[in-house]
Amino acid sequence: MSWIPTLLDIIDTSSASYFPIGVQLIFAAGFVGTMIGLSALAGPKRQTKDKLATFTSGIPTHGDARQPMAVKYFLVAILFVLFDVEVIFFYPYAINFKFLGWSGFWEVLMFVGFFLIGFVYIIKKGALNWED
Repeated sequence: MSWIPTLLDIIDTSSASYFPIGVQLIFAAGFVGTMIGLSALAGPKRQTKDKLATFTSGIPTHGDARQPMAVKYFLVAILFVLFDVEVIFFYPYAINFKFLGWSGFWEVLMFVGFFLIGFVYIIKKGALNWED
């Protein structure tokens, strides 16, 4: 199994390996700045009533936009993001599960256990109950 590269062989931490990334970021920022500048210089500058009006998709506005929303909606959204991020952490494990072996398996199992404990806590606190 000497043909399998180790993690240290894969990762090159020298500053020369970051040079192409830096060049690409400089070119991307320069391109964006140039395009914004050119559009500001070459674009029309007529300020009409229709251009300055708020865009509403053709639907007449009614009421106040600052109406209170239920906190439950935001709580469910944050919990969704939390558990969605948990799934993202499984991807590197799925790619390298043979390399990580049994120790990696137990670590991922512990990771899942912590999230299950958190999920049980959320259920016990009633965070997902919409009826008050």
